[in-house]
Amino acid sequence: MKQIFQDLSNGNLLIEDIPAPKCSKDELLIKTTCSLISSGTERFLIQFGQDNLINKAKKNPERVKQVLDKAKTDGIITTINSVKNKLSEPLPLGYCNVGTVVEIGQNISDFKVGDRVVSNGPHAEIVAVSKNLCEKVPESVTDQEAVFTVIGSISLQGIRLAKPTFGETFLVLGLGLVGIMAAKILKANGCEVIAIDLDKSKCDFAASIGIKSFCPSSDLDSINWILKETREVGADGVLITASTPSSTPLEVAAKVTRSKGRIIQVGLTGLDLNREEFYKKELSLQVSCSYGPGRYDKNYEINGQDYPQAYVRWTLKRNFNAVLNAFKNKTINTEKLISNTFKIEEANKAYDLLKTNKQILCILFTYEGFQNKLQKSLSIQKEINTKKNNKSYLNNPVLGFIGSGNYARGILIPNFKKMGVKFNTICAKTGVQQIKVSRTFGFENITTDHQTLLKNKKINVVVIATRHDSHANYICESLLAGKNVFVEKPLCLNLEQLQNIKEIYFKSSKKSNDKLSPILMVGFNRRFSPLIIKAKNNISQLSQPKAIIYTINAGKLPNEHWLKDKEIGGGRLIGEACHFVDLLRHLVGHKISNIKISNLGKQDSQLDSFSLLIDFEDGSIGNVNYLANGHKSFPKEKIEIFCQEKVILINNFKKIQSWGFKRSLNESRFTQDKGQYECIKKFIESIKKGKEPPIQFDQILEVHKWLLDLN
Repeated sequence: MKQIFQDLSNGNLLIEDIPAPKCSKDELLIKTTCSLISSGTERFLIQFGQDNLINKAKKNPERVKQVLDKAKTDGIITTINSVKNKLSEPLPLGYCNVGTVVEIGQNISDFKVGDRVVSNGPHAEIVAVSKNLCEKVPESVTDQEAVFTVIGSISLQGIRLAKPTFGETFLVLGLGLVGIMAAKILKANGCEVIAIDLDKSKCDFAASIGIKSFCPSSDLDSINWILKETREVGADGVLITASTPSSTPLEVAAKVTRSKGRIIQVGLTGLDLNREEFYKKELSLQVSCSYGPGRYDKNYEINGQDYPQAYVRWTLKRNFNAVLNAFKNKTINTEKLISNTFKIEEANKAYDLLKTNKQILCILFTYEGFQNKLQKSLSIQKEINTKKNNKSYLNNPVLGFIGSGNYARGILIPNFKKMGVKFNTICAKTGVQQIKVSRTFGFENITTDHQTLLKNKKINVVVIATRHDSHANYICESLLAGKNVFVEKPLCLNLEQLQNIKEIYFKSSKKSNDKLSPILMVGFNRRFSPLIIKAKNNISQLSQPKAIIYTINAGKLPNEHWLKDKEIGGGRLIGEACHFVDLLRHLVGHKISNIKISNLGKQDSQLDSFSLLIDFEDGSIGNVNYLANGHKSFPKEKIEIFCQEKVILINNFKKIQSWGFKRSLNESRFTQDKGQYECIKKFIESIKKGKEPPIQFDQILEVHKWLLDLN
């Protein structure tokens, strides 16, 4: 299927053939019939993408500060690679989609295959959308009308916040598509509507469809015209639908709004307030959030949880429904709003027109040539012929990757590439990242169906880099398919999953016809860091018990972050702390005999800061201080090792210092090295050379069992 992306690094438009997305349990798969380019939003994105790095930085000062903080703690090269990786992400364009349901998730009961629906899906022939971001289209509403539903809902949400009453006068500042729809809805509410835009062609168009508008040559002209139109009283309310970094629209709105009036910001403008104007008139200002309540709420959008109608009358989905009913009842019409129509294959022409013609209001894409078949796998390049050899199946690493997120693209795949392995297939829920990854690193196939990857007999190594809740299932299926497995931490999220993995691992070992059973490796890379190896070599010669203090300045995550969701990420104790417990287990070299946990502040379901006190069988002790309440410019990780009047300090995997050793261990590195490459190298070598796994399976089980017992 075809989908439109933008390359954020240079602003180039990409029309890519990718597999159809996977349909999760709370989603619909929709075959698109048409989608809409909103001139304001998408023109802004195109212009932003084409900006140079300096202009991008000027528009995102907060991001620049984050980059500088990261450079201070992690080093310049690590930071540059991280920024490049972020800018290389293809950005899906579009958010106004109409189509027919072709597949439904197992939790869906209020939609069926064949339903015609609107959604905020992108410009793509097949889209996967959560059920709460979709609504059925009434039979009498055409696709060309329904495609305006999302835009209409953005306007409607702003209007709901303004609470207009019959006969009031409202000013719309900005006559893009959102402004036009806002004016139409306000008129349908029985309001007098006046509008202003600095583009005369937009004002002329608005006038042609019955919206009284004015194109000012100065702020004073705007104010005089508005006061004249409102009989010197001022507007009862103002909707700011313009898009500009300037605060001028807000300044004008404050001057022309009557005492105790309402100003709603729907568009993206500056927010520098003139306090005196707001103070004297007791004006209210509110920022409208997209389509309505539920937007950006993970439980609503992703998990499909609705808000009770008695308490939240108008959610985003119910706003969709209200706009569709207005189309059905002919209360609002969309005639003349579509400036041009293009086939999806002609997307480049459409965006060229959008960039060069400021008078374009919106452009419609049609999807006429797409076939009904859902193609979930795609061959990217012909298989490379390799010389035949006599090595066994297990000794020739041919990789299948499940997951193509930031860590996979930025760390795992490049480091596996350095090892010279063969990349066969990359699998992810959508093809957004896969197409660029496949071309950059040489994957032969891309798919959204992991079973296709597991059934591929050429693949003997599966790398799992997905969200934590999927790890256990992918591990078990991969082992049962006879594959070697490298999984990014953690192994699993509960004791039941751990037991299941253990049983399948040993069962697959017995069934193996090879001398060495398939390897199961967790990406505990820190134990392979050069500075850790240096420290380990030296403390291994000391006979007395050790005391190790490991401090992690983890940083605060928003409560809605997926890692803090115990069902998805396992929380920070399971999802993150396993790294640090494994490292202490490795440094001490003896089994754990006990772990106690102390929480910072009140214990809750989203544990952010905690301390683990670890006892080892040889009498050593370890203390893992995982803290989310520190300053982000402070180094992220510090390891202190005390033993036999000797001390080793490792600071953020860039610097090691020692006290009490005959030969100093002191070393400073220009770049941070957490051992990711060496971890992967040892894993691949163990397969190629038939060695034992780099981390013993019983140690992996030990670390996870202790932490899961605490959870």
